[in-house]
Amino acid sequence: MLIGTSKEEERKPPVRRLRGKHYGFGKTIRLIILLSLVLGAAVIVTAWYLGSPVGRDQEVAVKIAPETSTSEIAALLEENGLIHSAEYFKFYAHLSGADRNLKPGTYSFSGKQNLKEIIAKLQEGSPEVFVFTIPEGYTLKQICNLMDAKNIVPREEMNSALEKGNFDFPFIDELPEGQNKFEGFLFPDTYKIGAETNADEVVQMMLDRFCDIYGSEYIQRADELGMSTLEVITLASIIEREAKKAEERPLVSAVFHNRLKKGMLLQSCATVQYALGEVKPVLYDTDLQIDSPYNTYLNPGLPPGPIAVPGEASIKAALYPSDVSYLYFVAKPDGSHVFSNTLEEHNAAKNKYIT
Repeated sequence: MLIGTSKEEERKPPVRRLRGKHYGFGKTIRLIILLSLVLGAAVIVTAWYLGSPVGRDQEVAVKIAPETSTSEIAALLEENGLIHSAEYFKFYAHLSGADRNLKPGTYSFSGKQNLKEIIAKLQEGSPEVFVFTIPEGYTLKQICNLMDAKNIVPREEMNSALEKGNFDFPFIDELPEGQNKFEGFLFPDTYKIGAETNADEVVQMMLDRFCDIYGSEYIQRADELGMSTLEVITLASIIEREAKKAEERPLVSAVFHNRLKKGMLLQSCATVQYALGEVKPVLYDTDLQIDSPYNTYLNPGLPPGPIAVPGEASIKAALYPSDVSYLYFVAKPDGSHVFSNTLEEHNAAKNKYIT
């Protein structure tokens, strides 16, 4: 017997001490650390995404009035598709202290600018310049809608200016009368204007740009072909809408030139779509019977005027068609075309590529 111990104490088993392993305490610590790392990574990735560019190519004009709040600016930028999240914009601007120095003005932003760059631009202030692009193949209606949507010029002001038609334009006497008088002549390009530029000035700028492109060489070539400027641009607009591949524009032009020489109907689906007022992926027999001077399945020759605004490549194709005898073409699924000399060849191509 040990000195100083009782018999009862001798019978008790020795106490085993769990060194730091009570109830999996160590595992819990490791799990918390792991979850913290995952959460931290998720926060970093989310912040990177929300601050990254949205990826749009076209520039958008945004007008910020004096006394506009940070929340209102954030909502405006999100509405125009320039940032991923209005809430994150407000959070970032507040965290960086930028929300105290966002300046009013008219800004031009692109979808390739990240959040930090947008905020820096808003802090620097704006020279009040709008930048906008008119795409090739747009109709007059689409151009007016684009100007309105991008806050360049209200649709009503554009329509009013075009209806009045008070412009300095050397070809104005050739244009058809009516609401769409300037269809095809507001040249597709990228423009920069001041914030105070009105609708008349915008239209005049586009007409001036057309004259820059359609110069003496093209005018002389049109004379050689026996075509007026209106006829050239009308044909070019059809080529613009029909040809999806740039290299095929002169071939498409040749088909229409050859059909005109032979007195054949142009039978352009693009002109029927213009008459319908919508682009339908498939035209039915009833569509081809629409009573309109723009229906080239029923009316010989060119339609009364352009059906869209052509780019320079299509204008050049209208003036310089390929030296081929093709009379037909049919679209393939990839947007290219099969060109044929005879109706029999054309029907075979239709059977192959049109279901």
